[in-house]
Amino acid sequence: MTDSDADADRSGTIALVPPRYGPEVVGGAEAVISETAHMLAARGWEVEILTTCARDHFTWANEYPAGTSRDGDVTVRRFETQTDTPGIHRKVLGDRLLSGAKLTLAEQQLWMNDSLRVSGLWHHVLDHGASYRAIVLAPYMFWTTFAVGQIRPERTILMPCLHDEPAAYLDIYQPLFSGARGIFFLSDPEAELAERLFRLPARTEVVGSAITLPDRYDPDGFRARHGIDGPFIYYAGRREWAKGWTELLDAFRRVHRSAGLRLVTSGVGEVDLPPGLPADRVLDLGFVSDDERNDAMAAAAAYVQPSALESFSRTVLEAWGAGTPVIANDASEVVRWHVQRSGAGVTYRSQRELMEALALVGADPDAFGAMAAPGRDYVVEHYDPTRIGDRVDQLLLDWTSGTGSAPAAEGGAR
Repeated sequence: MTDSDADADRSGTIALVPPRYGPEVVGGAEAVISETAHMLAARGWEVEILTTCARDHFTWANEYPAGTSRDGDVTVRRFETQTDTPGIHRKVLGDRLLSGAKLTLAEQQLWMNDSLRVSGLWHHVLDHGASYRAIVLAPYMFWTTFAVGQIRPERTILMPCLHDEPAAYLDIYQPLFSGARGIFFLSDPEAELAERLFRLPARTEVVGSAITLPDRYDPDGFRARHGIDGPFIYYAGRREWAKGWTELLDAFRRVHRSAGLRLVTSGVGEVDLPPGLPADRVLDLGFVSDDERNDAMAAAAAYVQPSALESFSRTVLEAWGAGTPVIANDASEVVRWHVQRSGAGVTYRSQRELMEALALVGADPDAFGAMAAPGRDYVVEHYDPTRIGDRVDQLLLDWTSGTGSAPAAEGGAR
């Protein structure tokens, strides 16, 4: 930040609204919101997190206490979730949505409002929204974003974390995108998808996401702590079908003996090994600290990203920062874009290609690992925290001067 930037008007409060927030929360959008909040607070903004008391997105149980607390220089306001409807409509309509059926507008509204609501959060923004200089919402799909985004659209900056999935085509999201004061995208492919699906405001920008690389890694210490000999592949995140976890397990089951590999995983969700995959070939670390995850990244022969539904994929970049090559699902346009630009990994288009990539790792881990060489430079060049923080800071200064006026006309320019 330059001296002139230090004199800029950062009066007013920036509210950031994720569906979940906290050190135990696993999720890319939630991580981006957290890092953005602290980057802005470090640059002199008054920052509030408005979120729920939930820790996981399966039950939405209220595990954190409601009320106000502090996380460093950031104020955190938590509101209780309401899950007093049975969720049957959301499940039935969600299944129809995934099958390709077209939902009526009434059905879309029912799908959105069944199961989870956060009335206290909604009323807080309704009562106090005019006092916020900007309200940053992420990701697009959740009730917290959908409902709050309708209250003060002229002050709303959307960080959609968008990927190509059936929900992205629902009509109920059109006003959220077109009416926002501005939109922050994390990657070029995400912005291009949004341009195809929505009428966008004039204020849009690809800001990326800051990746803070540790000063040191301890791969040998990680191996010693967990008794790991020989090469292993690593996956970190949510262990669920939507993230490609079951496909990864199936491919690993078929090749683990011939490849001589183990699978190490950390994060949330049940591992649920398929028949034929011995338990001693998979090490579940559960939820781990950032340091432990970084050491696992550095010790791995390859990091596998099986998800097709990614808007940025932080773990891929963290693996490159640790000097580890990546095997990624080619169906994710964003991850394919990262791999093509960096040259630090491979993508697969079928289960057979994933099995072949795993076999290559097992056959010669050192040769496969050499592929990661350009990865760290790619991360440092494009996702340096200082540059990302300065960019977001300047955009907020530019976009929120005179907040309260109507959003600029549509144009889709970036």
